[in-house]
Amino acid sequence: MTTHTVDVLVVGAGPTGLSAAGDLARAGRSVTVLERRPTPHPASRAFATMARTLEVLDARGVAEGLLAHSHTAPGVTVFAGGRVDLSHLDSPYRFVMVTPQSNVDRALAGYAVEQGADIRRGVEVIGLSQDAGGVTVTTEHDSWRAKYVIGADGAHSTVRKLVGADFPGKTILSSIVLADVKLAHGPADGGLRVGSTRDVFALLAPYHRHDADGSWYRTMVWDRHHQVPDSEPVDRDEVVGILARAMGADLGVLEVEWKSRFHCDERQVTRYRHGRVFLAGDAAHVHSPMGGQGMNTGIQDAANLAWKIDAVLSGADDAVLDTYHDERHPIGKRVLLQSGMLARGITLHPRLARGLRNLLVPRLLRIARVRDTIAGSLAGTTLRYARNRGDHPLVGTRGTQIPLTHNRIGVLLRVAPGFLFVREHGTDEIDVAGLMQAERADDGPAVLIRPDGYLAWAGRSADRCGWMAALARWTGPEVQHPHAQFMTAPGGHPRRPVGARR
Repeated sequence: MTTHTVDVLVVGAGPTGLSAAGDLARAGRSVTVLERRPTPHPASRAFATMARTLEVLDARGVAEGLLAHSHTAPGVTVFAGGRVDLSHLDSPYRFVMVTPQSNVDRALAGYAVEQGADIRRGVEVIGLSQDAGGVTVTTEHDSWRAKYVIGADGAHSTVRKLVGADFPGKTILSSIVLADVKLAHGPADGGLRVGSTRDVFALLAPYHRHDADGSWYRTMVWDRHHQVPDSEPVDRDEVVGILARAMGADLGVLEVEWKSRFHCDERQVTRYRHGRVFLAGDAAHVHSPMGGQGMNTGIQDAANLAWKIDAVLSGADDAVLDTYHDERHPIGKRVLLQSGMLARGITLHPRLARGLRNLLVPRLLRIARVRDTIAGSLAGTTLRYARNRGDHPLVGTRGTQIPLTHNRIGVLLRVAPGFLFVREHGTDEIDVAGLMQAERADDGPAVLIRPDGYLAWAGRSADRCGWMAALARWTGPEVQHPHAQFMTAPGGHPRRPVGARR
């Protein structure tokens, strides 16, 4: 049996695992991804990519390519015509991108390979043990020795079972059907639409795919009175019938191209970290598909975790790795609650409750503050991490929307992954080696932006002790980030500092 040695071993080649692998490889770490399936999974349940995730993908150079072949929906129509309007989001991406998860997987696999990650398919993990120095993972023919392991192997995670992590929760919906359908008379507003009665519901999401006789949509349908095992085949008439009843109209279903039946659980592990092993994506949390949060939450898990592993491998305190659980577990818990509330709202059965829902929701969504709060939570743009006592109120919020005098933050994080110091408008460059800098175009405070786009510090550029202490907390006592590749050159364009390594 051959033993391979890498810095980080990722189990699972879905969007979570591929994001983490690409980020770590981009930082110069040796990374291998093990995927039990011999080929990429052709089917995909996820299809909605939210604004915050698009910002993450933009910082990795894959958002533009995906958007070129995707549909962008400006909102979601829910109960009684009530609409969650995304066009007011504080983001460059004021919409939800609709494309099969398989397209996102393909883009992230390309990103990971381009950065130097090694993806091995058809390799199933069967054993795992860890000690003070690392983790040993065994497969049928080989073993792997890594400093850290990321379990991103889905809802039925082998890694989760091997570390003995609990996965408490329950099934909340069963016999949900996904299908791709071509409609002659699909909704014309370009958004996502939910329709329901007391006994059925359906969701329609338009794809960027049109034929001469109709357009293609991803649909999700459910019938309270047709609850069968996941293994039960999906009949075309089942999809057509539920869709017509839920939407209250014959949409002219011309073709049903792909069908899948599944059940929906609400579960979350108690701890995301188990020594040198971390759980991410569906291996750490599963929830209702309502709201389209699963893939998005997993990609953002990876963005939070990867740079922290790199920082600790470079000499930062091990406690930095504990912040992965501290920051992401509350987000996962909130997503479970949010998705669950939406699922229960859609499937309400009592007539009085449904009547109140249909009366109140459309009215509430016409109030700007309510509309923007719900839209921001759905899109992920208003989600934040906790801050320490004494920190500026902006610490823990995302910073990718801050305007710069030159370029934009997503591009700077793409070409120079690491910490980014953004000075107040009109201030001179700070004299510090290896720290990328930029200048704000508005009158906001100076900020220190983490590699995942969130603020580690905010205040005045002149408060050198303040931002240096914040930087040291995450990277160790050295001011220069170990993997800093660029600093600000005259004119605001990035250049590589002398002696920096890739």
